[in-house]
Amino acid sequence: MNCPSCGAAMRLEPDKDCLTCDYCKNMYFPEKGDDGVSVFPEKSENTCPVCSIALMQASIAKVRIQYCTQCRGMLIPMGVFLALVDELRAGQPGSLIPPPPDPTELRRMLPCPHCHKPMVTHYYSGAGNVILEDCEDCELNWLDHGKLMRIVRAPDHSYRDAEPMV
Repeated sequence: MNCPSCGAAMRLEPDKDCLTCDYCKNMYFPEKGDDGVSVFPEKSENTCPVCSIALMQASIAKVRIQYCTQCRGMLIPMGVFLALVDELRAGQPGSLIPPPPDPTELRRMLPCPHCHKPMVTHYYSGAGNVILEDCEDCELNWLDHGKLMRIVRAPDHSYRDAEPMV
């Protein structure tokens, strides 16, 4: 993308949620979609395991992810996943009691967008009644559209809320 102010090329810096112009220092923040994701005009080296198109660089709650513009799935590094859920949950208290997931989803075999080995499909151990895929080798989680927000909006009865045992 070129800078709207001076026309110079803009670049996406690691761990930032904007594009920066090296020439005039202008910053471009893409609009957020209805799912809270800001998609950058820069393709990732990874492809969507569902649609087989290039994933786009994106951010949600200032956390960098990769995003499919077709199926709206998200590739989220494991190292930031729980912090992202906590950040999103802080702005939206859990109120949605999600329906149970469809157990037939457990039979789905998706290739890892990075290493292309089969991802592990399993129930997410936290709130939300969600089935997701992950690659332990690449430390990546794949969430289909809507699953992140199901986790965020679900009531969370975690250890932090537990009564101390006496």
